[in-house]
Amino acid sequence: MGYRIGIDVGGTFTDYLLLDERGGTRAHKVLSTPADPSQAVLQGLGDLAAGAGLPLAGFLERVDIIVHGTTVTTNAVLTGRIARAGLLTTHGFRDALEMRRGVRESFYDNKLTAPAPLVRRRLRLPVRGRIDHRGRELEPLSLDDVERAVDVLQASGVEAVAISFMHAYANPAHEEAAAGLVARRMPDAYLSVSSRVLPQVRFYERTSTTVLNAVVGPILRRYVENLRRRLADSGFRGALRIMQSNGGVTSPEAVAALAASTLLSGPAAAPTAGLAALRPHGEDSFITVDMGGTSFDAALVVGGAPSITTSTSVSRFALALPSMDIVTIGAGGGSIAWIDDGLLKMGPQSAGADPGPACYGRGGTEPTCSDANLVLGYLSPDFFAGGSIRLDAGAARAAVERGVAAALGIDTVRAAWGMYQVMNVNMASAIREISVQKGWDPREFTLICAGGAGAIHAAMIARELGIRRVLVPRDAAIFCASGMLRTDLKHDFVRSHAAVLGDATTSRGRVGELADEMTADADAVLQSEGIAPDRRRLSYALDLRYRGQYHEVPVGVSAGQLRGGAWDAIRDAFHERHDRLYGYSLRDEATPVEMVSVRLSAVGETDKPPQVDEPRDGEDASHALKGRRAVYQPQAGDFRETPVYDGDRLRHGNRLEGPAIVEKVTTTIFVPAGFAVSVDALGGCVLEDRMMEELR
Repeated sequence: MGYRIGIDVGGTFTDYLLLDERGGTRAHKVLSTPADPSQAVLQGLGDLAAGAGLPLAGFLERVDIIVHGTTVTTNAVLTGRIARAGLLTTHGFRDALEMRRGVRESFYDNKLTAPAPLVRRRLRLPVRGRIDHRGRELEPLSLDDVERAVDVLQASGVEAVAISFMHAYANPAHEEAAAGLVARRMPDAYLSVSSRVLPQVRFYERTSTTVLNAVVGPILRRYVENLRRRLADSGFRGALRIMQSNGGVTSPEAVAALAASTLLSGPAAAPTAGLAALRPHGEDSFITVDMGGTSFDAALVVGGAPSITTSTSVSRFALALPSMDIVTIGAGGGSIAWIDDGLLKMGPQSAGADPGPACYGRGGTEPTCSDANLVLGYLSPDFFAGGSIRLDAGAARAAVERGVAAALGIDTVRAAWGMYQVMNVNMASAIREISVQKGWDPREFTLICAGGAGAIHAAMIARELGIRRVLVPRDAAIFCASGMLRTDLKHDFVRSHAAVLGDATTSRGRVGELADEMTADADAVLQSEGIAPDRRRLSYALDLRYRGQYHEVPVGVSAGQLRGGAWDAIRDAFHERHDRLYGYSLRDEATPVEMVSVRLSAVGETDKPPQVDEPRDGEDASHALKGRRAVYQPQAGDFRETPVYDGDRLRHGNRLEGPAIVEKVTTTIFVPAGFAVSVDALGGCVLEDRMMEELR
């Protein structure tokens, strides 16, 4: 077996995990290059090659697989730097993108306005022709309208064309005919067809998702082609896999055709990495958080199964493709402090990688979270990134003093502590959103903390939420990159089928036909990716709701239940799931349960890196003590001389008591008073809150 590499491109850092031929690992980070992310990718690969004592070409020749997560599409939407696109849609529905659902996203904010549609109105072109909800043609497609629309789009110089017609999920004939004409007239345009992207009900969500796919498609396609070319020119002959939002990976060809599947892919590998990190503890339910330089991501996993949603948004634009249910907020090491009417706020604006926080010495002047952590003594100016980046403590103090302390009329230390606390409150709120608001008590879960900046805040966030145990994995700083190497190939399929569950209108044969149709598609895709039949896993689900409800609930079902029509068992599972999510069910009432869609998730199992347990050492951690420094201690409300441990020298079984600092090359752990730290078999640091244990 050759080298295997996971690469996660973030807003501030690009992370790497190298698995070598002997099963050893090496973590690495480089500053991202937002203008051309592939530049940082190649730079980091060059560093890994140098570390292996090889030229880049010789190193890449020995790499079997690269699994790559990218924020290219996400950043394009967030910044508005999207491809110019046109939309062909059913006559009379030209303004569906602008009308959206006709309701405000925030009911109590009467000043909130929807963002401008991603396609300008003059490029949203109506086409006559109509299919009804049963797939019957009511009016033939007007190819003349399509021809005229193509004339307009060609003259406007669009790079992509989205096609979304009413009820195309029931019969895609009109969309396919229009797509064929567009492909002949505009062979270089990126085509995004709703019946291929998302063949399901709800016209606005389907159209919005199809348009999102169109506006990021050319950008991702160029990036992937450029990356593949640069890798090939540098000597890479192995397999390249791209991370998707659904928590699986796929081929560059597949992701280029469905670019929107990467819109939320950045943190999607975290649940997989969390399962691996918790193996020594025999647990499969946890909360993962990942705090990098720009964002903070939180996800919840119950029974080994991360939550999947088909109703999310990117920069307030609806995205209905299956995605990990992850809450992301603008909270990272680069989050900028600002004052709003006398109140201290943190983020979502970030200093990013360029210029970065003031303490980086790269021209940044605004106060950031990293600057506050340096002022408080949580970061060492001499050991950031293992000493490869020298932090400027004076610049950090000046930024906090000028940007926060002076504005609030307080001293610099108090301002820095306020910044730290606001960050913690923001992140705790994100965790509540994916736990409390979904019917789960966060106190029942272990908090797995990842990201280069997260471990400085993790213990205090856990105490805020009443969580008793925090795990900081050995590879916390490159957590998603490590998860990518353990991620399977994954593809999602959906077919809409409206019926009342269990009565005469629910055609057992029709549901079975849809399942068989999707199964055939899944087998074809996995076979094209070289996945043997015994390594394919298919799982089915139904989107269900009570009659009259607006939102549906996905309920997992077995193939036997689906094809055998086990409606009573499926209905019971829906009642239970609905009660968990919303606090009630109508189990004892006569309200019918409606089926909306049938879903299939197809997984192709990949080879996983081995996990090697470290031999157990004694509890004494004194061999890792590297010195002391003044650190702000919340309980004391002042600085105290605090022991600093070399985290890379700690061994399985070692224990230490807080207050303490544990420094690793890629992350720093702040251990407040009342916490004890032990090292597990995989080299992870487990923080247990003694204060919470006493309160139980």
